Amino acid sequence: MRIFDPHIHMTSRTTDDYEAMYAAGVRAVVEPAFWLGQPRTSAASFLDYFDTLLGWEPFRAAQYGIAHHCTIALNPKEANDPRCLPVLDELPRYLVKDRVVAVGEIGYDSMTPAEDTALAAQLQLAADHGLPALVHTPHRDKLAGLHRTLDVVRESALPAGRVLLDHLNETTVAAAREAGCWLGFSVYPDTKMDERRMVAVLKEFGPERVLVNSAADWGRSDPLKTRKVGDAMLAAGFTEDEVDLVLWRNPVAFYSLSGRLDLDVAATGPTHEGNSILRGAPAHPVPAGR
Repeated sequence: MRIFDPHIHMTSRTTDDYEAMYAAGVRAVVEPAFWLGQPRTSAASFLDYFDTLLGWEPFRAAQYGIAHHCTIALNPKEANDPRCLPVLDELPRYLVKDRVVAVGEIGYDSMTPAEDTALAAQLQLAADHGLPALVHTPHRDKLAGLHRTLDVVRESALPAGRVLLDHLNETTVAAAREAGCWLGFSVYPDTKMDERRMVAVLKEFGPERVLVNSAADWGRSDPLKTRKVGDAMLAAGFTEDEVDLVLWRNPVAFYSLSGRLDLDVAATGPTHEGNSILRGAPAHPVPAGR
């Protein structure tokens, strides 16, 4: 089973997670820029974080045979903090980078006017840079949030077919599908979707344009949830081809809209900017690029 996790926050994970993901079949990931938990106090902290997504994380992933890309944006939660808004002016120089395959995560957290403004501005940036957009639908008032999101998408210059609506569930999938967007589902141990519910959605709506992710941030999450969904699909009677469509070909198709997706894992040196993932001499060295 080959797996492309289209939304996973590897900055929050250990190298053990990369190793376990590779063993489970994960060969590619996209890491969206997001809120780190501790509020940022200036645009400068975003820039260091973006540089991490473009440098250190691809280096770490390559050590375990995994291709790493990212999406770049001002996230919805911090769009409400005036101290963070200057990062919008910095985004264009990051959106031209080779490993940036979408603008994201953008969208709604609390559905405030500030979030309206940031969403509209970043959809325009996506259109200007020929990139698709990864859109975070809110965790509260989900259906109302989805409709508000779709209103802004329809008013934008970005076609719905270049938008991935993430964190969908049973209440929002029909409207998102009807709008012509790509359909993203985050599978968590306790919240959002689980494997059983994900299989039920796939049975009702089919696997076309569906992307399943683990999100796997600093909260209680599981970077192997994509594999567990694949196993649950097979147990429920889906074919191996349908599993491959959901876990590989759909994310490849969506992020290929950027024109930048490169699934080859190049061998790396032992360090990135002088830094290594190793602490002391390894008992069993891992070949670069696996």
